[in-house]
Amino acid sequence: MIKTIKKAIFPVAGMGTRFLPATKASPKEMLPIVDKPLIQYAVEEAVAAGIVELIFITSSSKRAIEDHFDSNFELETKLAKAEKQELLDIVRQVLPKGVSCAYIRQPDTLGLGHAVLCAKPLLNHEPFAVLLADDLIDSANKQACLVQMMAIYQETGNSMVAVQQIPANETHKYGIVGLASQQNQLGKINQIIEKPASQNAPSNLGVVGRYILTPAILEHLEKTPVGKGGEIQLTDAIASLLQQEAVHAWQFSGTRYDCGSKLGYLQATIAYALKHPEIGAEFKKYLQTISL
Repeated sequence: MIKTIKKAIFPVAGMGTRFLPATKASPKEMLPIVDKPLIQYAVEEAVAAGIVELIFITSSSKRAIEDHFDSNFELETKLAKAEKQELLDIVRQVLPKGVSCAYIRQPDTLGLGHAVLCAKPLLNHEPFAVLLADDLIDSANKQACLVQMMAIYQETGNSMVAVQQIPANETHKYGIVGLASQQNQLGKINQIIEKPASQNAPSNLGVVGRYILTPAILEHLEKTPVGKGGEIQLTDAIASLLQQEAVHAWQFSGTRYDCGSKLGYLQATIAYALKHPEIGAEFKKYLQTISL
């Protein structure tokens, strides 16, 4: 019987150096897309997929994330007294009822694979999801990316990574998968390489920040040596896992914004502002007045 996935890992210990000085005192995951921080979009996607246990792999500089998902008695009291019920509801819904948070410090920034391994004591040999808040995926009117992946997992019970087609000259920025077979959006992976040069890439399918992983990945992570960038690469552990069990690639429906880059962050801000129910129409009019 395929186990239901209830836990998700959010690696948020990175320093966010590409956004300095904005991230000198504030986590990059707390940068807002209009009026909601990046990390909240990722959490909402996880909750929509049925996740009820949120595991944040964090560092000493990320207290703002803990505070964001904690209750704020003083703020809620003031909003209640001012009879600002709509704002009070927004604040109280940041963390839905029935969803819990746990925070684990990553002592050294040794990469995504190491961050996932830090969560091992809380995983109880269960399958789990991993979401990178930097990758903001707008599924428009369709199901969120992790919801799509969860439906496939319930059929296969296998590990899975989200992938998208990328330009050939950008393979050095991604983990790249090769497929043994493919049916519509789902493929069976036979190869995965961390940031290969274009001439060594098995395809143009790059891994983005959504994973569903079986507990076997933890054993492979423990045996994975330090790889590119002096880090323990999750990609390398998945390559090892392929020798033991099937791993699938899912070409998700939706638009992904790389909010770890300044350009991607600005693109996401504009896209989400244009469809924001409060300011969207007015913002569109403003953009039309700008001469480039």
